[in-house]
Amino acid sequence: MLMLSRLLEPRIEAAYALLRVVVGLMFAFHGLQILFGVLTEFRPPAGSQIWFGGLIELATGLAIAAGAFTAWAAFLASGTMAIAYVQFHWKLALGAKFFPAVNQGELALLYAVLFLFVACRGAGRWSVDRVRAGSAGASGHG
Repeated sequence: MLMLSRLLEPRIEAAYALLRVVVGLMFAFHGLQILFGVLTEFRPPAGSQIWFGGLIELATGLAIAAGAFTAWAAFLASGTMAIAYVQFHWKLALGAKFFPAVNQGELALLYAVLFLFVACRGAGRWSVDRVRAGSAGASGHG
């Protein structure tokens, strides 16, 4: 265990940046699918709740991937996915529908929790927020 820690610990910032970029781009792509029908037939009406969700996904996903206004973008994305999970997946049902694997809400719930972590953690070392702050201690909480 100690040997693995020594190997991985110096790479924490790189792993976090990779996580932030990948999850941000995945989220942004889902927003593209909703807004522009990329690789899907589904296109909600402009101005609908799902359309606004797609707009939030695209904008916050790109911001999170770039590490720009990270805490704010991730907090908004987390709340959006929490609402999506409760409203479209869980629907306050009891019994088997309570479980994400049954109500097909695993991804929405995972995004909600992961983005909450990103909002708390901030942008990290390799980010636009770090460049904007111009200091070694930029967390992206501004």
